[in-house]
Amino acid sequence: MPSLSISSPVGPLTIEEHNGKITAISWGDGGGNGSALLTEAARQLAAYFAGRLSCFDLPLAPAGSPFETRVWSAMQAIPYGETCSYGDLAMAVGSAPRAVGRACGTNPIPIVIPCHRVLARGGLGGYSGEGGLATKQRLLALEGAALFA
Repeated sequence: MPSLSISSPVGPLTIEEHNGKITAISWGDGGGNGSALLTEAARQLAAYFAGRLSCFDLPLAPAGSPFETRVWSAMQAIPYGETCSYGDLAMAVGSAPRAVGRACGTNPIPIVIPCHRVLARGGLGGYSGEGGLATKQRLLALEGAALFA
């Protein structure tokens, strides 16, 4: 499976693809052999971190349950620089906030699928990416997002 590692303001990231679609972004340097799609994903991530891109245009294929993919699709509808609560997202997908939180925690394509934009009603909630809440705060600050939905 092709992959490409890049440097970013939130640490090294490794982007993976399968059959012409992005399947994962993980923290750490996994090396890789690259592809045209991975180069484009790296370009878009660099533009995002530079404040020049607010909407990714990449083919995605996150692996997950039907419920998880429904939550991840709903997360992609949260506009750049905005946030919503786990409860609001749960209502949108017909579920409970804790189930939505678990789906956020299993998001295989963080940043592009913006789980960092989902907050607890009275605080940040959690973040499973490298650096935890500090990374979530950094991504929200980069987007100029309000910290509470």
